[in-house]
Amino acid sequence: MRKQLASGVELRNASSDADYAAIVELQRLTWGERFDDAVPPAILMISRKMGGVVAGAFDEDDRMLGFIYGLSGFRHGRRAHWSHMLAVTREARGRGLGRELKAFQREILLPLGVETVYWTYDPLVARNANLNLNRLGALPVEYVVNMYGEDTGSVLHSGLGTDRFVVAWPIATSRVDWLINAAPAAAPTRAVPPFPVDETLPETAWVEAPPNIGAILRSSPETAFDWRRRTRAQFQELLGAGHEVTGFTWRNEGAEPDAGRDPGGAVPRQLRTSPGARHRERGWHADAPGSPERRYYYRLERTDSK
Repeated sequence: MRKQLASGVELRNASSDADYAAIVELQRLTWGERFDDAVPPAILMISRKMGGVVAGAFDEDDRMLGFIYGLSGFRHGRRAHWSHMLAVTREARGRGLGRELKAFQREILLPLGVETVYWTYDPLVARNANLNLNRLGALPVEYVVNMYGEDTGSVLHSGLGTDRFVVAWPIATSRVDWLINAAPAAAPTRAVPPFPVDETLPETAWVEAPPNIGAILRSSPETAFDWRRRTRAQFQELLGAGHEVTGFTWRNEGAEPDAGRDPGGAVPRQLRTSPGARHRERGWHADAPGSPERRYYYRLERTDSK
């Protein structure tokens, strides 16, 4: 399967030794030389033969700019897909290729009868929350502590562990089709971000994600792990009490977090001082000097009480 984008980038299934080697190389460049969980060429090839998705984005010179990899199978007795890896080269980030690769994955899977795609992401990374929840229409269904272990050898995971949201993406729904094919610019409503952070809503809580967790980790590992401890406790408590994650939004002080950049997030009202608030008190900002402060929030609701 092939798809040509207006930018000239081609999306296509991986099919050659060179394609698989390029995917392995991009894993190394993305997750680091010591990454323990890199998927080798033989497994990539076998996965595709057995109904998985192994596809890439290629420029006019056939150079790989990004890839997506996942396995197909059954979950809860229904055909499903686990989207295991997505990466884009550093120079191609910010061009929406991650979203294009997800949309391409959906086009491959729908004719196979797959209705739900699952994957994981770090709840502390706001750009991924924005992509997954707002641009694609997936929602978290589970919070897993150290899903891939405390240390995978990757520079991206060092010092934070691998706590993850498992998200479910209902690719056959009209809402996902609308988001992929016809979504207009976001409007300030309850359903479409940036919706208001209304702390008076009953059975609703708000959890903050940090401003640029990567920058915080490099600047102050202790503060970065403080974010992990606090959000882990908040999500575990709220999900255990029957709340579900139903949205991701941001305050009006800043712009929408771009899916190719590193933005941040916000706190439940019961927490008076977050790690981010302490950073702001010290004059530390993740954004460039002079840029407006950005604050981003997960919304969690008691849906069983409605």
